[in-house]
Amino acid sequence: MKPKFFLTICFLIFGSVMTIAQDASTIAQKILDQQNVHWNNGDIPAFMQTYWKSKDLQFLGASGYTKGWQATLDNYYKRYPSRQAMGKLTFTLHEVNQRTKKVISLIGQFHLDRTGMENLDGYFMLILQKIKGKWLIVADSTH
Repeated sequence: MKPKFFLTICFLIFGSVMTIAQDASTIAQKILDQQNVHWNNGDIPAFMQTYWKSKDLQFLGASGYTKGWQATLDNYYKRYPSRQAMGKLTFTLHEVNQRTKKVISLIGQFHLDRTGMENLDGYFMLILQKIKGKWLIVADSTH
């Protein structure tokens, strides 16, 4: 194999891998940005639009394991019954991995700044899946 041809192939492969990684990061950041806006507007139903609306949605949090979109929504209402309890949310994204063409995992931190209440900090791992052309959270582990 000629060196020029080999280098061209290497650049094409490396460029494709970099594009996939950038796309996954962009997708992950877009999901977090949407969640951030909706949460900080006090709109839990809009916040939940980034989740897979299915009985098979998985959520693992400080209070245990929840299965299903509706149960997850209900738990958000119980845990955050007011704007004060919701506070102001910020995310820090640490790592994004494209697992397959249709699956992305991400790890990050969250911070809730709450006036008159204890602030909350923790970590999360989300699994995003492309379903019917839309990227959705299918599993959330937040602690």
